[in-house]
Amino acid sequence: MRQCIDILKANSALKIITEPLDVELEIPHLAYLEVKSKDSKALLFTNPVDRKNGITYDIPVLMNVFGSFKNVKLLVGDVERQASAIAELIKLKPPRSFRDFTRLLPKLNDLRFLTPKVLKQKGLCQEVIRQGAEVDLGAIPVLKTWEEDGGRFITMGQCYTQSLDGSVRNLGMYRLQVFDKNHLGMHWQIHKDSVHLLDEYRKAGEKMPVSIAIGGDALYTWCATAPLPYGLFELMLYGFIRKSRARMVRCITNNLCVPYDADFVIEGFVNPDTMRDEGRFGDHTGFYTPIAPYPVLEVKAITSKRNPVYLATVVGKPPLEDKYLGYPTERLFLPLLQTTTPDLVDYYMPENGVFHNLILAKINARFPNIAKQSMHAFWGVGQMSFVKHAIFVDANAPSLQSAAIVPYILNRFSVEDCLISDGVCDALDHASPNFAQGGKLGIDCTQEIPQSKGLEILSDEALQDILQNVLESSGEVAHIRQIYTDTNNPIVLVAFDKQQSLQKVFLEMESQRLQSQTKNAESQNTCAILQKSARIIVIVDALKNDLENLYMLLWRVVNNIDAKRDVKIVNSMVFIDATDKDARDGYLREWPRETDCTLAVLEHLESLGLLKDYGDLAEFYKRFHIDKSYC
Repeated sequence: MRQCIDILKANSALKIITEPLDVELEIPHLAYLEVKSKDSKALLFTNPVDRKNGITYDIPVLMNVFGSFKNVKLLVGDVERQASAIAELIKLKPPRSFRDFTRLLPKLNDLRFLTPKVLKQKGLCQEVIRQGAEVDLGAIPVLKTWEEDGGRFITMGQCYTQSLDGSVRNLGMYRLQVFDKNHLGMHWQIHKDSVHLLDEYRKAGEKMPVSIAIGGDALYTWCATAPLPYGLFELMLYGFIRKSRARMVRCITNNLCVPYDADFVIEGFVNPDTMRDEGRFGDHTGFYTPIAPYPVLEVKAITSKRNPVYLATVVGKPPLEDKYLGYPTERLFLPLLQTTTPDLVDYYMPENGVFHNLILAKINARFPNIAKQSMHAFWGVGQMSFVKHAIFVDANAPSLQSAAIVPYILNRFSVEDCLISDGVCDALDHASPNFAQGGKLGIDCTQEIPQSKGLEILSDEALQDILQNVLESSGEVAHIRQIYTDTNNPIVLVAFDKQQSLQKVFLEMESQRLQSQTKNAESQNTCAILQKSARIIVIVDALKNDLENLYMLLWRVVNNIDAKRDVKIVNSMVFIDATDKDARDGYLREWPRETDCTLAVLEHLESLGLLKDYGDLAEFYKRFHIDKSYC
């Protein structure tokens, strides 16, 4: 970690903050702002404090270590080149000649680095060993990020576990709530490999060994986020990228192995039959996740270097560090996805779609409905199964990250090519009526569609009057905005003061449509009039949304919708209800609050002169919905 800091410092990619800042809110709030700035850097806080408990830590806190594409290249390397190497490895074929064999040797030689090496001696991570009464998680500068968080959470912990017989080793990253000096809440979500392993110990009636490493080579941390298939040890990626075997040492109190150079190691055991309420926590979706029971780690030992650095991250509304952490994952796993979706050319998971909420994919559209085949392939593979909304375009489409991709999609969109399905959802998803399961939307935009009869583009005022007529039984249209009006399928954004569920409106429109067909008087109903002027209508809460801020609007829309409930197709129009839901909508779960910064903390950081690099703060806050002032 110290070498990592030196690399960042030498490349002007690090800011050092010497001002004493509190581990509760102040440090994470500054990191939250920094990663959203144009020239985002890593932050090293050299004087963290805990004012409430009168603690001054001598352990620096490092944040935003992956907070830019520049930092990713410095710490992970040339991602595109590594992706190409993985693609070549997957496509390896037996040599047909001695010449082929000699060309193959360098690639085979690299495979020797995949298996980690277990050292016989103690590691740097075990220079200081605390056991028994000396164990105190409070001695580590663990952060509290958001005002309504249930406590302090470790956010960059490498969680090492293994199967009961030791044949499967696993590395993951989960938030870890500090309950007291020797207990951690393990946020092991229902679909995670750690839960699979925990079941083995439960059936055997044994406690499960768990070790949490923090710090060391920054690449360990990225490996902990990698979505490898069950049974493949994530540190194999470390060896593949570094061209050097990961060096590990055995823990003091359990039989697990951890990187020899970690800054901290928290060792212990989980009793499979003990659960404790964990949360709330402002998560990477930008919303608080609810309080729920999760396993508990009883800490038996904390080991560390003599001069450790505490590594942490902050999650919330985009863009954040996971934008950059996700980039190497996206690139390196493209060749692996292509093994199950062979016509896949490229894919992109926008950070304001919080990755699992939206994916754009480019495929070779060799035959009709190949996009739907690819949708099902995605929804059946590992963490891709959590994707809620997938849009597929053909191989000739512009770059998936370019501004040109949106009009390209809208010129090929058709309601006939929308697939609404259901399946598993990420455990953090709040929009679906039921936990961890809900609606999915796939859109096939791979084919040219016949030029439709042009819409009658009305003024915003005229269209607003029509929409008010359509939606009046559920509330009031505050204002609208039409975008992409030069495409075949313009989008109408509707800021709505909702009084009743919009489901009632959709039922009325469907009834009206059926009546007009029966009476052959379609031209007489309001829905038919609207159909001549609109194609895609997105309805959002007026209080929370700025129709000019498309970045944050997309974030809120894909977070807030469940396709089976909220996407309604009436004739050739698509209505998307992205408003907050409650019992009136048949939604009986708790609708979460958003992660908003505490204004008093922002004002304090500003008074210290720490926010001067962010320009006009009012505009900065509004752009990224930093605090409640965006309302």
